[in-house]
Amino acid sequence: MSTTAFLLHLSGPMQSWGERSRFNERDTSTAPTRSGLIGLISSALGRARDRPIGELAALGFTVRIDRPGRLLRDFHTVGGGMPRSLTVITAEGKRRSSDKATLISDRYYLADAAFTVAVTAPDAGLLDECAAALRDPVWPPYLGRRSCPPTAPLLLTTITGDPLEQLIKLPLARVKPNGETESVRVEFRSDAPLEHPEWPHLPAADQIYTEIQDDPVSFLPHHRRYQTRPVYRRHEQLPADQCGGYGTDYIDRLIEHLGPAPSPGSAPS
Repeated sequence: MSTTAFLLHLSGPMQSWGERSRFNERDTSTAPTRSGLIGLISSALGRARDRPIGELAALGFTVRIDRPGRLLRDFHTVGGGMPRSLTVITAEGKRRSSDKATLISDRYYLADAAFTVAVTAPDAGLLDECAAALRDPVWPPYLGRRSCPPTAPLLLTTITGDPLEQLIKLPLARVKPNGETESVRVEFRSDAPLEHPEWPHLPAADQIYTEIQDDPVSFLPHHRRYQTRPVYRRHEQLPADQCGGYGTDYIDRLIEHLGPAPSPGSAPS
């Protein structure tokens, strides 16, 4: 059977998925953005920023928020203490004076967050190509910013069944809550309405709906362009026993659920 999707695990000490970053304030979305995910895959493929988005525009993403993390603010300075010949250039092409050389910015990150992402596309060949690149990336991957490396390999598995079904059943990268809690509340986000036979029917009009401008048109450094896309969000209860913990505990649960990793060149699971 042809590949219908592949699953990614995104976790690290810090992540930052800029959504509206401008000038001296660099924000982060509370979940991976479409531009960030396509950029991540482009980097794995070894595509330069001046390459067209091309067929990657057909990729679809459904994000499961395993751990939302905590918002972290970094008070950041650039250029202080440098000789004037090395200070930041102004809009007029001049150098800043020493008393105005230091530029201040606020940069925001998600600390200790974890996400599982189902990546889909109409073209199974494209999915296989992207999955192979994520398994052996051309350039080192990072989670939104170069200062945010992942803590584990990104690619979990390729699948041939229903991507949402696989995403729902996969172990959660979080610790099971104390007590006799039978379920945990988990948020899903997608650019298409979210429906599953085991979930209560919720018409698209009643799902949490927003629009964000994170659909990339061009990654050109001096001519980046994005267009608006819809985001559907819904919260569902998943079994508390599905919580796989952290670190090696989570890896062990993944191996138990997915089975051992296929050998190179073997058919996808």
